[in-house]
Amino acid sequence: MAYGFDIALSALNATTNAINVTANNLANLNTTGFKASQISFQDLFAQSLGVANQTQSGFGVATAQVTQEFQQGSLQSTGGAFDAAIQGDGFFVLQDPNGNQLLTRDGSFATDANGNLTTAGGQFVQGWTQIGSTGTVDTNGPIGNIQIPTGSLRAPVATQNFDLNMNLNSSANADSTSNFSTPMQVTDSLGDSQTLTVSFSKTGSNTWSYAVTIPASALGSTSATTNPVASGTLTFDSSGNLTSPIPTPPSTLNQIPISITGLADGAADLSINWNLSDPITGVSQMTQIDEPSAVSTSTQDGVAAAELVKVGIGTGGELVAQYSDGEQREVGQIALATVRNPESLSSVGDNNYQLSANTAAPVIGTPSTGGRGTIIGGELESSTVDIATEFTNLIVYQRSYEANAKVVTSEDQLSQDTIAIKQ
Repeated sequence: MAYGFDIALSALNATTNAINVTANNLANLNTTGFKASQISFQDLFAQSLGVANQTQSGFGVATAQVTQEFQQGSLQSTGGAFDAAIQGDGFFVLQDPNGNQLLTRDGSFATDANGNLTTAGGQFVQGWTQIGSTGTVDTNGPIGNIQIPTGSLRAPVATQNFDLNMNLNSSANADSTSNFSTPMQVTDSLGDSQTLTVSFSKTGSNTWSYAVTIPASALGSTSATTNPVASGTLTFDSSGNLTSPIPTPPSTLNQIPISITGLADGAADLSINWNLSDPITGVSQMTQIDEPSAVSTSTQDGVAAAELVKVGIGTGGELVAQYSDGEQREVGQIALATVRNPESLSSVGDNNYQLSANTAAPVIGTPSTGGRGTIIGGELESSTVDIATEFTNLIVYQRSYEANAKVVTSEDQLSQDTIAIKQ
């Protein structure tokens, strides 16, 4: 009879644990990135009541384990500049002030007084901020704290290349009526804009002369109106394709070098390449067909100085800085980590997890690689708690508790009856 008390009490303890799990799930119904927990039970070692173990009575029930189910939560748009959600597998990588590594699905980030990207609990978000030779963030190095540039001025970048995608009229006469010119704005090392003029004149069948000039005033001279900085001849074949100048090995591009010295504003001398062919495809950007001489597009890679307007997290986890001239530049990349058995992670509060003894080593990399999900800026992941499921569980556990409490009272009554018989 005494075993009945033990069995019922084990059920009361296990059910209490289940109610606690349900209560915690409901309490975190609106917690960003929270993953609902599930509890499982196991029966205890059975005792024999008859011959040859033909009849057995168990010793009750115990809580086997409580695990968080890492399912995808719905994404909610917030518009926050530093809000981010993970679509798919993975965790944001954090470092606390003591240097310990933590993981989280909560992407409600902010910046501290030093410009570091942090969580609400003050942990540092990890990623990359080193800009490589290509002008993009280098993600091949070790991860570290992400520092957001604040109130900074973008330094100017002098023009090194410009392109003119254009046509020269093949039916033009080889005289002054064929003359055509177009302005080209370039930027010097101080961020000042300098205006070059590129002029063309037909000199013969399929042959054109060109000249690149700069106003003499830009060089501090009053003795002339313009100053030539490059000149030469362009030739085309019978199909209107550029045949000269041709690339000079080891270069594969048609380029005309332009050198500008002694700028009046004190900027450094300019050394510019005029690309006659596309730098990526190698296709000529100059044609000569029976159409009016005209420029379809012109580009140059110089950048004037500009003020930083804002920084935000873009899709893919890039930190994108926007400047007053409208340019957007990548200044950082948030890292993601995947864990083979995330259910083994230990919750340490503040929506963060740390590795347990049973957790596989996390694999850190960029979003959308190696099975990692993608990062969506301006959104947050909702809790995976389903209120209907939790209320259903609560009713079941309540009934279970009441039933086993009734067993305790019944056992107590039987004990009293037995004592009364002896008396």
